[in-house]
Amino acid sequence: MVKLRLKRCGRKQRAIYRIVAIDVRSQREGRDLRRVGFYDPIKNQTYLNVPAILYFLEKGAQPTRTVHDIFKKAELIV
Repeated sequence: MVKLRLKRCGRKQRAIYRIVAIDVRSQREGRDLRRVGFYDPIKNQTYLNVPAILYFLEKGAQPTRTVHDIFKKAELIV
């Protein structure tokens, strides 16, 4: 099963997150299938690759609660 979830990167005390499509059995920093966006909570910036996200959602990928909230804020999901 594939999930859309956050993958932490950046330095200490200055984290940014990549939004990735990843197998549920992988670790948080494990190998991802595809990067579909990023989220910077400090600057409150978000970039989403909408066609890639919609592709994975059509194929049955489930977003985590946090990613779902990010999509909702960007009005990608109702």
